[in-house]
Amino acid sequence: MVVLGILAAIVYGGMVALVISVEPNPREMTVRIPNDRLEP
Repeated sequence: MVVLGILAAIVYGGMVALVISVEPNPREMTVRIPNDRLEP
């Protein structure tokens, strides 16, 4: 049981480290809409 707790703590610590160190890069997104869908 102690070994499972230690493994869970290591995994949790790794996830926290990834969340802190990785930052998303915002970028523009273009979506093309066909003319058929624009006209009623």
